[in-house]
Amino acid sequence: MTDQTAPTALDLPPLEPLPAGMQKYFGICQDKLGMVPNVLRAHAFDENKLNTFSALYNELMLGDSGLSKLEREMIAVAVSAVNGCFYCLAAHGAAVRQLSGDPKLGEMLVMNYRVAPLDARQRAMLDFAVKVTKASTEIEEVDREILRQVGFSDRDIWDIANVTGFYNMSNRVASATGMVPNDEYHAQFR
Repeated sequence: MTDQTAPTALDLPPLEPLPAGMQKYFGICQDKLGMVPNVLRAHAFDENKLNTFSALYNELMLGDSGLSKLEREMIAVAVSAVNGCFYCLAAHGAAVRQLSGDPKLGEMLVMNYRVAPLDARQRAMLDFAVKVTKASTEIEEVDREILRQVGFSDRDIWDIANVTGFYNMSNRVASATGMVPNDEYHAQFR
């Protein structure tokens, strides 16, 4: 691992030795990303918690969906901007820069997605995600219909809602535990 600082403000040391499955997973991360993301290191005190978090993340962010990987990362950034989550803004801002090939887009989404040159589909998606984040009880059929009008299926709307919900939960956990992003994220894909 490149970053040896504690991933959170909590005293939850990783299992020692790491179970074989965790070692393998962290090795894959190191090979693919050049680091083990601190969000994974934060869960390393409990193998079941890491496996549960990773399975949900992988399903929502990498699984079969009508949403592109970039769209899912855009949701992560827009939600994290509303919630002021430093960890997720650094990590997912880097992912938007990478997937879009546009560092400026990543920065715009981190600051205020409304200033970004988004198409109608992306704008409606992020408007919905932000409304869910700020006032989920105010979502009405008209909000879902706006998404349908720009081409989202009901399955896509389900995925938008689930990705949004996942990042609202993750943002709160990261903020509550003082989770710090890996230093590598700050310079990536600029």
